[in-house]
Amino acid sequence: MKQLNADVVIIGGGSAGMVAFRNARLHTENVYLLENHQFGTTCARVGCMPSKLLIAAAEARYHALHTAPFGVYVDSDSVRVDGEAVMRRVKSERDRFVGFVLEDVEAWPAERRIMGNAKFVDAHTVQIDDHTQIRAERIVIATGSRPVVQNEWYALGDRLIVNDDVFSWDTLPESVAVMGTGVIGLELGQALARLGVQVKVFGRSGSLGGISDPEVLQAAHHIFANEFPLHLHAQPDVALNSDGKVQLRWTENGETREWVADYLLAAAGRLPNVDNIGLENLDIERDKRGVPVVRDPYLMQTSIPHIFIAGDASNQIPLLHEASDQGKIAGDNAGRYPDLHQGLRRSLIGVVFSDPQIMVVGARYADLLAQYDDDLAVGQVSFENQGRSRVMLVNKGRMRVYADKNSGRFLGAEAIGPSAEHLAHLLAWSHQQGLSIAQMLDMPFYHPVIEEGLRTALRDVAKQLKP
Repeated sequence: MKQLNADVVIIGGGSAGMVAFRNARLHTENVYLLENHQFGTTCARVGCMPSKLLIAAAEARYHALHTAPFGVYVDSDSVRVDGEAVMRRVKSERDRFVGFVLEDVEAWPAERRIMGNAKFVDAHTVQIDDHTQIRAERIVIATGSRPVVQNEWYALGDRLIVNDDVFSWDTLPESVAVMGTGVIGLELGQALARLGVQVKVFGRSGSLGGISDPEVLQAAHHIFANEFPLHLHAQPDVALNSDGKVQLRWTENGETREWVADYLLAAAGRLPNVDNIGLENLDIERDKRGVPVVRDPYLMQTSIPHIFIAGDASNQIPLLHEASDQGKIAGDNAGRYPDLHQGLRRSLIGVVFSDPQIMVVGARYADLLAQYDDDLAVGQVSFENQGRSRVMLVNKGRMRVYADKNSGRFLGAEAIGPSAEHLAHLLAWSHQQGLSIAQMLDMPFYHPVIEEGLRTALRDVAKQLKP
């Protein structure tokens, strides 16, 4: 077995790991990057980018079928989806994005990139398969995550798919059962439905798109339930039928229902990849899921001072920009250890690229309600009668903004509505700067724009603030 000594070892070659490797090398060249599957990011390969390509195709068909209210008539029979062409573009553009990532990887010294399954032997030693063992002064865990799959679903064989599989299709299927109502389930479920695939979306807790505000959730449920079947309190029993398809059976409102689908898409969240890296050989603090705890999010340090963690593998927020920030902090501190520096952490911003879009900024309603109780001020706007939204016939949804009644400081927002991704950025910037509602209302708003809806919500919450 090959024996190596390193200043820093990065376990995982995805978004967080690549950034960590790059930043650790600013302090020492004796850094190794370990990857057990393929270098590159979940975002580029099977996440953010290919899903947005599928969504773009879905929106093209949807808009073509909904022009009549503008007085523009399209023969619906002429709006045809070529599933092979759709997936060809998705895969082609996906490969282009992945190619850019791999160019960065291939520019790094080949001897510093090692393929194989890495496991901790002890707090300073990592073994890669049966070919290499590295003694490292500092280590960064950046092993990413994988889709959550219930054990009973494995009996479906190749009729069970995850989001990775969707982006390897050569064409579109006739029907898909989507298990999960979070970001992945909602985005892919709606996109497939708009492309003409028969879709039913199932959840067990009543949640939808990560929304915690009950009024925003109610608006979202009404919007999506009018477009495709939503079963938010159903957990179907699944099995293969005699035709080799997925047979689903569930009880809802006291009635037993059945449906047959070509595939079951597991989209019930993602699980950090920390269960097979030898953590049992370390005396490291872990949460109830077995994930190493970050003691200080500005340092990304675990309970073992020389071991850092970043990205989806951590007990932090599993988003690309968060993974990059965490990777930068972890890599920098692993490289300079023990001279640690606090890194930049940004205000929470999350977007679901459904239509309408869902967004959350700052603190969520449920967390604020528990913290502030009667001192929480809530302002809102419905987009149903918002001027620009009505002009474009995208007048659906609701936004709620939250503030401290005593200080007037903006605390967060949740919304479903048009251009939510852009509103989210305005609000995230305001939150990170610690602006008050009054200061936000002093900002310019053009006319007519959807952002005027945000001003309406800010004016509404301003009325509730203490003088």
